[in-house]
Amino acid sequence: MSAATTPKRMRGLGFLYQRGDVWWVCYSVRGKRYRESSESTNHAVGVKLLKDKITAVRNGKPVGPDVDKATLGELVQMLTDEYKANGRRESVIVSPLAHLKEYFGEHQRAIDITSDRVTAYITARQAKGAANSTINRSLAALKRAFVLGQRAGKVSSRPYIAMLEENNARQGFLSHAEFERLRDVLPDDLKDPVSFLYHSGWRVSEMRALEWRDVDLDGRAVRLRPENSKSKAGRVLPLRGELSEIIDRAKAVRIPECPFVFHRFGRAVGLFRKSWATACTAAGLGAMLVHDLRRTAVRNLIRAGVSEKTAMSVTGHKTRAIFDRYDIVTEDDMATAIERVGTHLSAQPKTPANVVPLRAGGEKLPALRADAKTERTFVVVPVAKAQEG
Repeated sequence: MSAATTPKRMRGLGFLYQRGDVWWVCYSVRGKRYRESSESTNHAVGVKLLKDKITAVRNGKPVGPDVDKATLGELVQMLTDEYKANGRRESVIVSPLAHLKEYFGEHQRAIDITSDRVTAYITARQAKGAANSTINRSLAALKRAFVLGQRAGKVSSRPYIAMLEENNARQGFLSHAEFERLRDVLPDDLKDPVSFLYHSGWRVSEMRALEWRDVDLDGRAVRLRPENSKSKAGRVLPLRGELSEIIDRAKAVRIPECPFVFHRFGRAVGLFRKSWATACTAAGLGAMLVHDLRRTAVRNLIRAGVSEKTAMSVTGHKTRAIFDRYDIVTEDDMATAIERVGTHLSAQPKTPANVVPLRAGGEKLPALRADAKTERTFVVVPVAKAQEG
């Protein structure tokens, strides 16, 4: 072995050696030997690489020739595979991931996606008019992809990714009179599906997936299966009043070969944005979202005196924070609150019963005494004097 290729051993760290003019490092992790090129002819570069690898081993970080060579595309595939394995809807991450790949490039090394580049991505998306909530969906997907990559030993570290503040609580909701106007101008095959959303507070996807096997006609209840719930938690909805009548009407027009409770031409209710927009315009409501029916249902439950815990069970909200975003307080609510305060105050006594007014006409004023605890001053009036007054 020539002097140029003789290993340069560094006690406790492994060793360096040359292949041609390039320095290579050799080190062991749990009995497995790794060899990596420093891609440099400079001995100092090789020493630094070796020290970095040994430090990573001691800190429990993944090491090896394949670490930090993973691309964004590989991490994205790992995230997609996780969604498939857990039975989650892949459609919710398609658009967020597409924006990431468009900006960074699918073949971009993941390790080169640093915090400052993530900030630049945020700025670029905002410049195109993307809402913070939309950008956050991409950031959340990127964070999860890096976590999976680190667990698999594909990346040694992940960038700090701060989520943006979201100020996007929607303000649209319908009064009962507005809903009735809207329902009356909807196509006949959408009247009951939309009415079900208004009275139940269910998500559109949950309404679409409702099948007759989920309906207990004798027990007057419908059951949402966990696999059809966004939160992956099933729940029961009692059928009373209008909800009961909606299901009865659906049963009357049931098609034997169609498993869905609500259908259009024998198929599950699909997207009906055009019909919805046309009906909103005809009802004089302007631009409304179908999702506004869910928030309206929350408001109706609370204003009907239903406890928040029960209301959350009906609508399927798992966290109080999200539930609160749906329970929007309007100017009418605040005006009602102020009027109630005014009514309450006007009903209070004008003068406390235990206060004796001071006499005029130069009569000697009663003694004053201070209460050290309440820091209030009281008028001390003899009992006999008070009775004469």
